[in-house]
This record gives sequence, C-alpha cells and structure tokens, in this order.
Amino acid sequence: MNHSLIITIILLFFSYLGISQVEEVHPPNYIKTINFKGNTPETQLPILKLGDYLTLEFDALNGNEDDYYYKIEYYNADWTPSILFKSEFMNGLDNQRIRTYENSFNTYQIYSHYQLTIPNEQTKGLKVSGNYMIFIYNSYNELMFSRKFMIYEDLAIVGVDIKRSRSIEFIEEKQRVDINISSNNIQFNNPKQTVKAIIVQNNNLNTAIYNLQPLFTIGNQLIYKYDSETSFWAGNEYLFFENKDVRAANTGIQFIDLKELYHNYLFTNFSRKNRPYTYNPDINGNYLITVVDAENPSIEADYVWMHFSLIPPKNLEPDSEIYIYGNFNNYVLDDSNKMIFDKEKNLYTNMMLLKQGFYNYKYVVLNKNNVLDEGAISGNFYQTENNYKVIVYYRDLGARYDKIIGIGEGSSINISN
Repeated sequence: MNHSLIITIILLFFSYLGISQVEEVHPPNYIKTINFKGNTPETQLPILKLGDYLTLEFDALNGNEDDYYYKIEYYNADWTPSILFKSEFMNGLDNQRIRTYENSFNTYQIYSHYQLTIPNEQTKGLKVSGNYMIFIYNSYNELMFSRKFMIYEDLAIVGVDIKRSRSIEFIEEKQRVDINISSNNIQFNNPKQTVKAIIVQNNNLNTAIYNLQPLFTIGNQLIYKYDSETSFWAGNEYLFFENKDVRAANTGIQFIDLKELYHNYLFTNFSRKNRPYTYNPDINGNYLITVVDAENPSIEADYVWMHFSLIPPKNLEPDSEIYIYGNFNNYVLDDSNKMIFDKEKNLYTNMMLLKQGFYNYKYVVLNKNNVLDEGAISGNFYQTENNYKVIVYYRDLGARYDKIIGIGEGSSINISN
C-alpha cells in the first residue's frame, strides 16, 4: 500500500469519526505552577520560532519524587488531529522520562520541581511550524495534564492595529483589531481557502477569535478590516498582588498568618463595572515566580494559601457563578477558583494554594447559560491596555499541514479611532 493511499484512508477515517478539536487536560490538585514559556521571564502563551528552545516547568506537591513522561502531537490550524506521521514533524523520540528535577529547599511546603527542555538528547527538535500539544504522563501511563504550544516561521509580515469599535453601541466598551498580512516569500493564491488567522487577547486561547478570512486583497497584501468579527470586549486592567516575602505584607496583601503554611489575606475587592476607568499598569494576566533573598526561585519559593474576598456585586444575574482567573491557572473555570458566598461576612471568598511571586488576576462571571462575562465585575473600558497576538496559518493547495507563517503583536495602549 503506497504512502498517498494510506493518507487518503486516514483522512476518510477522521472524516467518518467526526474528529473534534483537542482540548487541554487540567492537572490534579497536587501538580501546580505549570510554567510553559519560551525566551521570556514570565510565563505566557508559548509561541516560539522554529528552532528555538522550549521549556516546560511544573511542581509536584505530593513529595513522592515520581517519574513523569512526555509525548508530543501535532495538530491542524483548528486543533483537529493532523495526518502527519510523528517522523514528519519530530527529530528523535518522545515518550521519554523527564530527567531534570530538584526538590524544594528551605520551604514549608515540600515539592519536586520538574523541568523539560526541547530540543534535548532524546527529542532532538521539531521540524515544522504549526500547532502542537505536549502530554505529561506518570509512570502508570495516566495522563496528568496537557498544554498547547505553537511554532512559527518568519515567512510573512503581520501588521496589527488596535482601534475603537465602529459601533456606537459598543464604542466605549470594545476594541477592534485590524490586520495587514504581506509576504515576499509566499504568493497568496486563493487566500480565502489557504490562509487562516486567529487573534488572541492577553494570551488567552479560550477567548480567541478563530478562522478569520481576509476581507479583501491588494496585490499580495491581505487586508482584514472588520468590525464585530474582530472585536473584543476591552475589559479592565488586571488586579494584582506580590508576595515574594511571605513574612511581611507586600503589595495587595492586608495581613499574613502562619499556620501549617503561610496564609496571605488580600484586601477585599469590589466591582469596578460602574466606576470610572483608572489606568493601573499590569502584565496582562501573566505571573512571575519570584522570592527575596534566594538564588533559585524555582525551588526556594514557598507555597502560600492566598485568601481572596469580593464584595457582592450589584445586579448580578441569578444563578451566576464568580471565578478568579488569569494565566496562573491557564484561564480555567473549576471548583478550585470558584468564589463561595459567605453569609456571615456577606462576602464572596476563595482560598488558593499559589507559589510566591507577582500575580495578575481578575473576577469573571459564568451565567446560568454557561456564557462567560469577563466584564460583569471588572467592567469594559476602551482605554484598557490589552495585548493582542495575531497568528497566521497557511496551507498551500495540495499541502498536508497548516504551517504558521507569521506572528503579529499589538497593544491597545496606542488605540485610535
């Protein structure tokens, strides 16, 4: 059976099964601080240039010094399984043990810190650009968690311009992203079929806008000048705290207590939806692990119980749920970050175990129809400084995978009408 026939059979099989988009698997409660990054100090959406190093770090708090293994898979632009064989996108082998780990030093909470770098001796590199996912298993072949990442090539120039909404209804609350794509390396033939673009606000793939097609072309330039199709709720600046010194109240912390571990109690927050916008510099939902008087925060930063509290917002829809999220928990909504109403205190409260550092966070609402509203408590203000990334995929006619040919980035700090 020849190679092309095998590929055709696989495609038909995928089509018959109705393969859907792959979703990330979230870790058990004893695995914390999954720090997936490239060449930047803070963790964020890992988008790396082809050939660059990729680093995955995480902590296991069970104290067992378990063995963990990793596997890597490749996906299409819409995060459905690719037909590429592993040898076509990877040099070397995966399903290998993560060999680099250290135990925590001088901390109340014991943990083992694991670090994986690719390329390494077993996985010598990734060959093609596009969408990837890494899966982490324990020694019993049980999936612990998975994370998406992307690799790009510099084959196109991606211009990003942030503007206010054209709609009078949302002009004070939304931000619009205009895109201009050009290339000296690729001739864009039939771009509505071969080119796909996605826009990511503040490194959050859960709220990204997918499968954008160019509105029109000028020569070899692709122009995206939509209104509602490329608009995001502007939100508000993230709240933040810093607890790099657990023995003293730092930024955003009202008081501390030492029990079995340190407990940090944040100042009570309130709804900002109906208050005037105030510029307050943030790092757009990211976080940074840091600790005073230590050489290696990865193993010397301690874990602290962080206590959040929120004054009940007015006009909250019945049966709505409030969550705290940010890049520190991969923008996940689950029981660990759900706010619980305390009748005695008349406050929404939550307690989360987080590693020392500088954290951005915000309160969001999930209504009874499971619709996420990021501005229900924070508000939406067009002046908000947000980061936008535009990721451009290209699959030429007859090609078998979606390569990422360019990345563009813009900030709404320079927003215009």
